[in-house]
Amino acid sequence: MSDDQAQLLRAIHDAHGPALFRYALRLTRDPNLSQDVVQEALLRAWKKPAILEQDDEEVRAWLFTVTRNLVIDDRRSARHAHEFATDDVPERATADHTDAVLDRWLLSDALLSLSIEHRTAIVSSYYLGNTAGEIAEREGVPVGTVRSRMHYALRALRLALQERGVTQ
Repeated sequence: MSDDQAQLLRAIHDAHGPALFRYALRLTRDPNLSQDVVQEALLRAWKKPAILEQDDEEVRAWLFTVTRNLVIDDRRSARHAHEFATDDVPERATADHTDAVLDRWLLSDALLSLSIEHRTAIVSSYYLGNTAGEIAEREGVPVGTVRSRMHYALRALRLALQERGVTQ
C-alpha cells in the first residue's frame, strides 16, 4: 500500500469511522463488537484499493453495506447462537466434598461389617476419644480385653477396607 493510499484510508477513517461505529452500535448494542466490525470494514477497504479511490459518497455507502453485512454474518454465526456475554459467571468454584463423603460412606460400610464389640471399641476410641480404661469401665470388661478388641478390630477393619479396594 502506498503512502497516498494510507493517507486516503486515514482520511476515510476520520470522515466515516465515528458514523460507522454509531451505526454498528445500533445494530449490535455491543461497543466491543461494534469496534471490531468497523475495524474489519476498514480492513476490507484497505484490501481493495479501488474502493479508496472512489468518491466520498460511494465509499461511505460501501462501508455501511460492508458493516451491515458483517453484523448479519456475526448474527448468523455459531458463536452468536451459542454464546452470550454476562458479568456473573453461573458456576462458582467451590470445595468439592465428594471425596470426604465417599470416604465416610466406605468407612461406615466397613465398620458395619465388624462385630458389635470391635465396632464399639473403634468408635469409642477413635471417634469419641475415650481411653481404654474408660471403655473398659463403661463396657464392664478388663482393660486388656479392650486393647485386644482394638487390635483385632483394626485388623478386621483393614481387611474390610482392602475388600472394598480402599487400601492394599
